[in-house]
Amino acid sequence: MLYEGVLQKMQTEIGKPIQYYLVFKNDFLNVNQVLNKEITINFIKHQCLNCGLDKAIYRQGFCKKCFFEIPSAGDWIMRPELSTAHLNKEDRDLAYEKKVQLQPHIVYLANSSSVKVGVTRKTQVPTRWIDQGAHEAIEVVEVPNRYLAGITEVALKDYVSDKTNWRKMLKNEVVDESLEDWKNKLKQYIPEEALPYFLENNKEIEIEFPVNKYPTKVKSLNLDKTPIYTGTLVGIKGQYLIFDDDTVFNIRSNEGYYVSINVS
Repeated sequence: MLYEGVLQKMQTEIGKPIQYYLVFKNDFLNVNQVLNKEITINFIKHQCLNCGLDKAIYRQGFCKKCFFEIPSAGDWIMRPELSTAHLNKEDRDLAYEKKVQLQPHIVYLANSSSVKVGVTRKTQVPTRWIDQGAHEAIEVVEVPNRYLAGITEVALKDYVSDKTNWRKMLKNEVVDESLEDWKNKLKQYIPEEALPYFLENNKEIEIEFPVNKYPTKVKSLNLDKTPIYTGTLVGIKGQYLIFDDDTVFNIRSNEGYYVSINVS
């Protein structure tokens, strides 16, 4: 079976295990259903997720021009503490920024390789945790805007990481931690403005990924260097496809790449 289109992050559906979907303009693939099958990925061209042109992808699926112009790629996306919509101050497009920033946000702890802190919109729970390959997560605060979430994350990352070790995550080199204990330990470091939003007595959730075999030595597939790749799919975790030869392919970091995918 042949599928073709521009890569965007896999859509997910809660289940045991998580269900993954590659969605193209005219078709979609339930990736779980092709586990243990041979897959060929063929890179055809670039297609910026904003302008649609065949231009080199710079970041987040966008060409360089779009990345530095569109509101959905502002610095506050990666650094929530830079959000200013609550002050009625525009970065690139105030209407868009109000829509995204002035809604409930969650600061959470997740365990994908070790305990990390992160921020996501409430509507993105638990999708954000799944995308990071976290096998367990817990909400710490629920605040009314992105700025408060951002300053909380900044305060807490003095005590826990804000990064995922993606190699350890993919090799499943993880240590189980009590995220409830971590949450309560970190409460004292939450900024005063966010402390009233601390979540009491909530429980961590667990996530199960469809992986039949974890890689022992991770090799990352780069479509610019290897435009055609064939391998047997043995797992899906985070936004990664895992193949039997220890090759891994990060769908998220290849957004904006137009490919064909042939399932044997």
